[in-house]
Amino acid sequence: MDLVALGRRITDARLQRSWPMSALAERAGVSASMLWSVEHGRKAPTVVVLDRIARALGTPMSSLLDPDDVPRVIVRRAADHDVAVAPEGWRRTILTPVVPGVNFEWVRTELPPGSAPGEYPAYAAGSHEYVVVESGRLHLTLGDDEHDLAAGDSIYFAADVSHTYANPWDEPCAYHVAALIMRPRR
Repeated sequence: MDLVALGRRITDARLQRSWPMSALAERAGVSASMLWSVEHGRKAPTVVVLDRIARALGTPMSSLLDPDDVPRVIVRRAADHDVAVAPEGWRRTILTPVVPGVNFEWVRTELPPGSAPGEYPAYAAGSHEYVVVESGRLHLTLGDDEHDLAAGDSIYFAADVSHTYANPWDEPCAYHVAALIMRPRR
């Protein structure tokens, strides 16, 4: 078994979910030091540890062992969506299944009136984002460029620039992001 390749597949799957290593370690019920050693190819995980990691990632253990064994169809049920809710009230839901080696995700975000979740750092060159506003209005800042979008509007941008999503208005906003990411954010 190529431990470095296994570690890379685990790291890639974790980063596709935007999880820090500590989040995966906690979800998998393994120590952060063990996970670090596995991700860096320094330790071979036991079958029990690898199963815990795969379950926490929501992926078959076989796909971590052999990337050519990824199923051709993956269904992600609504109950299994990854949802993040911030104390400020915004809600982010990852709608798409996670597929090892595929750096694509579709996210639905709800921003309450007056909210701005903060700046997202630039992705690597070759990364793309498509945004569609479902309801309300969205203020999108791409580097030094600002764009106000209303329900039904869409925008594409090369995601190799820092960007912010905000709702400075008095009504809630919901929008979708389809992102093709070449590698993790800087």
